Formats: sequence, structure tokens, C-alpha cells
Amino acid sequence: MSDRISLLGVRATGYHGVLADEKRDGQEFVVDVVLHVDLAPAGATDDLARTINYAEVGADVVRRIEGPSLDLIESLAEQVATDALARDGVRAVEVTVHKPSAPVGVPFGDVAVTITRTRAVPVVIALGANLGDATATLQSAIDDLGDTLHEVRRAPFVSTEPVGGPDQPRYTNTVVVATTPLTPHELLARLHAVEARYGRVREVRWGARTLDLDLVQYGDPTAGTDVVSDEPSLTLPHPRAHERGFVLQPWSRVDPQAVLRVGERVVPVTELLAAVDTSDIEEV
Repeated sequence: MSDRISLLGVRATGYHGVLADEKRDGQEFVVDVVLHVDLAPAGATDDLARTINYAEVGADVVRRIEGPSLDLIESLAEQVATDALARDGVRAVEVTVHKPSAPVGVPFGDVAVTITRTRAVPVVIALGANLGDATATLQSAIDDLGDTLHEVRRAPFVSTEPVGGPDQPRYTNTVVVATTPLTPHELLARLHAVEARYGRVREVRWGARTLDLDLVQYGDPTAGTDVVSDEPSLTLPHPRAHERGFVLQPWSRVDPQAVLRVGERVVPVTELLAAVDTSDIEEV
């Protein structure tokens, strides 16, 4: 990721420091923010909504500088980074906080701390295939996702009968629990791109397929940070995951504490699994 938006030299007076006079008298702080984003959509459309409004980022920075007193500029940098990562489309951020009037006690030009933080949103992806060497295809697809996913944990492979559709071979399925720096739409586009590389076509509903990658959940329902969407291009959480044993069983194996939002409820996956038929599921 090489696209960046840099907002440098944001200045305001704050009351941060460990000394009493710093908290009483205040001093100027200067903050640099570098946002790592994908600028291609904005460049193609000339639409502000497809990029980051750096005036709003600057206002966030000033609010943090002028906010409650902190002992450390490291804490100030962390707050600024957290605000930036909360913005849709920001994959990573680099924040430098300068304290040019710091009480160092010797001649100096500048004192600064720099931190780098990356978005790490928990996601759950269900994978399935029933054409060719399905097990090899699923593992290869996970590998092909590369830096799309971090902290990847894969469930055991299971074999299941197809649900609906024409006569076809048994499926091999698994679930991946990971984190991602991407937005939901970006992640879904990556999943579709990997499917396409393996020859996935959508001509027959519930038909046989070389590879199926479903985004089941984006975010953490327990913390209330999961994305709920009924857009035609993005339905979250997956509308049928709660009734699919071939998703719930491997998911519960890789993350026994997993939960899934079902309507207004956040339900343990183990509870959902107990309510579905798993008699045809065999571990590969």
C-alpha cells in the first residue's frame, strides 16, 4: 500500500507533561499524521466521499491536543492514531507528536515520538469447494489472500453433503478466523478476485464450484463493533451462517468462544451449532 494522505504540522496548545508547570501553563504541540489509504476510488470519481476529509482529521488532532491533560506525548499519539483508524478506509496511520518546548534541560532542536498503528478488524470467512482437489484449493486460496488477512487461524477441513442445487460431489469446507486492515467492501472484492482466479462462476444457484469464499462476519459483536449491512452488494453478517453446520462446526473448533449476531441477539456459535443437524459432517 503506497497511497498516503499526509497532514503535517498541526499546532495547538495543550497541557501535557509530568511537571506541574506544564499542566498549569501549557505549551505548543505539533502533530504530523500520515494516513495509509487506497486513493484510487477518489482519483477515479473526484468524489470527496471516496477519500478522507483531512480537515476533519485536523480537527480531531486539535481536539486531542487541547483535551484533558496527559503525562506522556506517547499517550497523545495513541489517541490521535485511534481516531484516525476509526475512519472508514484508513488501513494504517503514522503519528508523530512534537514537543518543541519540552523541559529537556539541554539545548535541543525538537523532541518527538512517532508511532505506527494498523487497522486490525476481526473477520470470519467460510470457504468451500467441491470440484478438483478441494482441500488443496482451499489452502491455496488462504495463502493467496496474502496480506489481506493477518493473524490467520484455520479450522480443520470438513466434508459435507451439498445443500440444495443439482446433484454434485460432497463439499470440503473450512473457516478462517483472522484480522484485516481492509474495509468490508475492499475485503469482499479481494475474496471475489481470488474466487475468479480459481475459475469460480455464478451460473447455477447452489451449483458445484471450484471455490466459494463467504464473508461471514466483520468486526466484534461482543464489543458492538461488528458491521451490519443489508446492501445488495454487502450483506453482513452472512444471512444463513447461523443455520449452516458446515460453517458453525469448524468455526467452533477454531474459536470455541465465537459469537454471531442473529437478528438483535449475539449468540454463541456453540449454541447455534447445537440446534442444527451435523450428522453428515465428517472431518477430513
